[in-house]
Amino acid sequence: MRRRQLMLLLSGASVSWPLAARAQQKRVPVIGFLSFTFGSGDPLPPVAQAFLAGLEETGHVAGRDVTIEYRWAESKPDRLPALAADLVGRKVDLIATEGGNPPVHAAKNATSTIPIVFTAADPVGDGLVTSLARPSGNLTGISNFTVELMPKRLELLTELVPQARVIGYLAANPARSGTARIIEAVQAAAAIKSVQLVVVSAQDENEFDAAFTSLVRQQAGGLVVAPEPLFSLRREQIVALASRHALPAIYHSRAFVLAGGLMTYTFDFNALYRQAGVYAGRILKGERPADLPVQQPTKFELVINLKTAKALGLTVPQSLLQRADEVIE
Repeated sequence: MRRRQLMLLLSGASVSWPLAARAQQKRVPVIGFLSFTFGSGDPLPPVAQAFLAGLEETGHVAGRDVTIEYRWAESKPDRLPALAADLVGRKVDLIATEGGNPPVHAAKNATSTIPIVFTAADPVGDGLVTSLARPSGNLTGISNFTVELMPKRLELLTELVPQARVIGYLAANPARSGTARIIEAVQAAAAIKSVQLVVVSAQDENEFDAAFTSLVRQQAGGLVVAPEPLFSLRREQIVALASRHALPAIYHSRAFVLAGGLMTYTFDFNALYRQAGVYAGRILKGERPADLPVQQPTKFELVINLKTAKALGLTVPQSLLQRADEVIE
């Protein structure tokens, strides 16, 4: 009798223990990472790795404490709405965006309840948040200071080529609202420097040749390249065209200078995405996006490629060299 009671007790325990263990397991949150710039066949980009590092700072290790669902638009804006809707349909706990403002708008249009952490240009002017200090709603993130930096890039370029009376501006879509505001700011800076700004567009890589031909025809003595995801992907092609047409250019990313470009004035992209990862982790722990102020970069760097300057026949002024954070020789 005692033996039978013992066997029943043990058999009951064998059923209850797994059930209790499963009941104690916590649900692993899911983050949707919506990338405008990169493709699914690419290695995990440095900015995504930086985002994961920021998550880890808050105790969320991908694959252990959090699951990441990646969606890649490959610089094709028409893909973004469906990708964002897919993430919402999968009931992710948070959406993080990469590649500027287009993926943020796609995510914002897809949901008003799922938290969104962005890295974007002029989030207030573009209608993403009501203010930097109190973003409100379900969005917060990092402003990449694009509107403020573009006039500064033009100023630095005119210091390097003071003889230039015409400066070009390469944009993907000048009519887009965010781009139009940036161009207005650059035009104001050009007027102060007494130079004419000519705007050319290239909405895909097949239009680059025509854009540069137009710049040469309009006698541009320098070029400011807009911070477009497409341009970042095709940086080697753009740098090669600038070299072929002997056109001094300033860019928004250090990667252009490493590819042979002349000069960049920018911030640390990886640091911005790391901070976005920290924000995502804090939201997963219970903080509200509306209570997290939109952050801005505080450190900027000037990088000059002296080898490229020499190839273009330029002498870099000492005033620029002394302010440069890095000189590539």
